Amino acid sequence: MNVLVNILGKQYKVSKGDKIRVPYINKKVGEKIIFDKILLVDDGKNVKVGNPHLESLKLEATLVEQKKDDKILVFKFKRRKGYQKKNGHKQRFSVIEISKLPKAAAKKTTTKTTAKKITTKTTAKKITTKTTAKKITTKTTAKKTTKKGTN
Repeated sequence: MNVLVNILGKQYKVSKGDKIRVPYINKKVGEKIIFDKILLVDDGKNVKVGNPHLESLKLEATLVEQKKDDKILVFKFKRRKGYQKKNGHKQRFSVIEISKLPKAAAKKTTTKTTAKKITTKTTAKKITTKTTAKKITTKTTAKKTTKKGTN
């Protein structure tokens, strides 16, 4: 049985007994965690897909451990300016073990929806426009230039 679940904004495909690495969850080690944003349930025969998630189905997991990842280096610089800055951090994460999967409903419920045909009548009015062309005349005046000092 496979389940697609949304845990803290990320999607994971899990089955019973899987240990997965998720973003840090601020709980104590050994605590049970319930996730309710289940997107898909596949039990081999039936597939249920949520829109966006399935209602009334929950996934149980146990928090196994809290750890820090390897150090990530952040190096900033600006060329030809003599500016360099080196920072880094260790990202925290949690490891959880899937203990209880939701059971897919054996009954298949179907709902019928009837849509009424809606007709709308639009009346188009004929719009006539008259355009009149105006004759634009431009007058140009040329100035006479005379050169002094030349014979």
